[in-house]
Order: sequence, then structure tokens, then C-alpha cells
Amino acid sequence: MTSQAYLSQLFSLEGRVALVTGGSSGIGRSIAEALARAGASVVIAARREPELSSVVAELDASGCRSAWVSGDLSTRDGVRTAAEAAAAVFGEPDILVNSAGVNLRPPMNELTDEVWDTTMAVNLEAPYLLGQRFGPGMAERGFGRIIHITSQQAHRAFVQSGAYGVSKGALESLARSQAEAWSPHGVTCNTLVPGFVLTPLNARLADDPEQVAHLATRTMTGRNGLPDDFAGAAVFLASGAAGYVTGQSIFVDGGLSVH
Repeated sequence: MTSQAYLSQLFSLEGRVALVTGGSSGIGRSIAEALARAGASVVIAARREPELSSVVAELDASGCRSAWVSGDLSTRDGVRTAAEAAAAVFGEPDILVNSAGVNLRPPMNELTDEVWDTTMAVNLEAPYLLGQRFGPGMAERGFGRIIHITSQQAHRAFVQSGAYGVSKGALESLARSQAEAWSPHGVTCNTLVPGFVLTPLNARLADDPEQVAHLATRTMTGRNGLPDDFAGAAVFLASGAAGYVTGQSIFVDGGLSVH
């Protein structure tokens, strides 16, 4: 067997269908591109149509098979509508990546019910609802991959974790519950844990050069993360190579979490 054939056997996503929420920017966009280039038919879901259209146009131009669905993931009806629209494009997804999120982090004593509700709706309830919609079908077919994007704040409190940290901690617990339920049927459920990554979601911190530089010094690599740092990890978790990896939190953080 040639090296190319061996790598394809391990990591190819040919014939798979993926749904990536938050796939129009940041980490979600890089993951969507990686899955598509690995052979999957990819549907990206987010709110803003111009960004969605731009990403799909780029993927199509490079020979990938992709489509987009615009939806509001902050309401149950919005999530369910987006899920059905996504499944109607290429069929039921084999791979679900929950990357959509909001990063509202007022100080704890200024946290309002509205901020709490919005954070939980997008960061936790939407992944739960999408899992409930697609997880049982994956299990019935005998193959599935659920990947959540969480945060350092799921494990430690800093830079005003607030409701955001709570939502991400709960999301990692959700992954373990999903893994327990569906892994016996070929469905793995894991999380990717970023360090500080320069994305639109972190615009508030990115506007503070001193803080950005300080966060880089906390890593072992001496730099902050980039969205493309998640491409390989996502393809691995989505592929057949990761069939025995489930319920795990995999840190893609330059060593920040252990430094």
C-alpha cells in the first residue's frame, strides 16, 4: 500500500456529510474547509448570509462540495429550522461540529438574565438540540462524529469567565453524556479546547495588544493560536482513525493549559 493510500484509508472523509455551525468565520470556518478538503460534503450554518456565501464560493472554486444554511441558533425553533434545512441539502450528517458561539462576558456582578439566557441558548442548548436531532440517526447507521468547540474557561477561570465559562464547562459534560449514549453504536463525541485564538469571537481581547502578548507568553510555543491550527485535529476526530477516541477533551492550545 502506498503512503497516499494508507493516509486516505485513515483520514479520508469521502462519502461523509458534515454540518458545521459557526462555519462562516474563525475556527468553524477552518474546520469546515478542512473537512471539505478531506472529502466530506459540508453544510455550514451561521447567521450572516454574505459571509456564508463567500466561504461556500471559495470551497466550490477549489473543487469541494459545500452549501450554506442561514439560521438563528439562539432559539429552539431557529435551531430546529436550521437543522432540517441542513439535512435537506446532502442528506443526514455523519459529522456534526458545534463551533457557533457567543462570547458575552460581563463581570459576574453585572451578569444579567438576558446575557445568561443568550449564552446558554447558543453555546449549550443549540449543541444539545442538534445532538438530539442527529445523534440517534448516526447511531442507527453505525457511524457518527460529534465535535464541540469549547474553551480554556471550561477548566479554569480567568479574564472574566462568567456565563461563558459555565456554558463551555457544561458543553464538555454534554459531550461525555453523548459519548456514553451513542459510542456503543459507532458515534464518537469529543471536544476541541482552544487556547487564545485570534478570531472575531475574541475581538474584545484582540484589541488589547498587551493582553495578546501576555497570553502568548503563557503558551509553550510562544504564540497564540490561529484558526488553521484546528484543521488536522478536526479531520482526525471526524475520520475513521478516531473510532476509539470518545468522551475526550483534546487541547489545541500550544501548551497553555499545562504551562
